[in-house]
Amino acid sequence: MAAKQKILIVDDDSNIAELISLYLTKECFDTQIVNDGEEAIESFRTYQPNLILLDLMLPGIDGYEVCREVRKTSNVPIIMLSAKGEIFDKVLGLELGADDYMIKPFDSKELVARVKAVLRRFQPAQAAPAPEEVPEQKGEYVTYSDLVINQTNYSVTYYGRTIEMPPKELELFYFLASHPNQVFTREQLLDHIWGYEYIGDTRTVDVHIKRLREKIKDHPEWKLSTVWGIGYKFDVKKN
Repeated sequence: MAAKQKILIVDDDSNIAELISLYLTKECFDTQIVNDGEEAIESFRTYQPNLILLDLMLPGIDGYEVCREVRKTSNVPIIMLSAKGEIFDKVLGLELGADDYMIKPFDSKELVARVKAVLRRFQPAQAAPAPEEVPEQKGEYVTYSDLVINQTNYSVTYYGRTIEMPPKELELFYFLASHPNQVFTREQLLDHIWGYEYIGDTRTVDVHIKRLREKIKDHPEWKLSTVWGIGYKFDVKKN
């Protein structure tokens, strides 16, 4: 029998935390609740969750700082939680490495669906193979010189090494690379990758492109290009 996936719930409101735990336990997840930022960082290390539900307004260390600390050592999925009316900078959350966010109060079915969707998309990075040992690809993938992006198993191989990449980052990269030399506006990318239900702004796309460029440098045969005043494209050198 497969081990239950573990969800760390970080919220200083015990009633909300218990309710979230109840929703997730019914869906066969294992949960642990903590109520402040320092405890969250400690529990992350000891509990080793598969996903973190992280409230922003915490006593002591806030959710942004917890996210920053976790991202120093781990790519574990993080869904940020914010009460309606609180100041919540979605772009800052994304820059720090959050994978999704939800505004409280939220529907229990939506919460469970978001958790499952993020976990389904996330695959921890495997040991990097040597360049000549890149495994045979299956499913939906694109390949270029020194680059393989596989959307089926959510992996990116760059110069023979596996690159850690959150789900939305990988989806954006795959979408651009699967449409070489085609220019997409920020609005088109936002709609395609995040969907119509996403309430955000086009800076979200810029943040993800910035993070991609930090991991994937320009190649002599291809690169991520900015088309000024319009958007972005995966630029492939024509022979």
